[in-house]
Amino acid sequence: MSTPTPQNNHRVHQRSEHPVYAELHASPEFHELRSKFRRFVIPATIAFMVWYLLYVVMSNWAHDFMSTKVIGNINIALIFGLLQFASTFLIAWMYGRYMNKHTDPLARELDRRYNDATGEAQR
Repeated sequence: MSTPTPQNNHRVHQRSEHPVYAELHASPEFHELRSKFRRFVIPATIAFMVWYLLYVVMSNWAHDFMSTKVIGNINIALIFGLLQFASTFLIAWMYGRYMNKHTDPLARELDRRYNDATGEAQR
């Protein structure tokens, strides 16, 4: 991971102050991009947090249920714990697919418009 240099920070600062940046930020396409991003991220975050807190709550206050053996020494708590990992990877995979399909085309178009307006694509 590289540390930001003053030159890089200056470039980011310049970019956010460019007039076309404000124009694109106010555009309907940018608002659609943010809306599509939020449409996935907010429900997915809430669902995962509820699922995670269910695991924590049940581990603390439903000890008898969580210690129920399913197969051999494998109990419900272990299955829930492993499902936490599985759900994390599932959400990451779903996020990638959703963003590639719904937000990346909009983001690329906004980036292209910014680069065309500022001439950065020529650098």
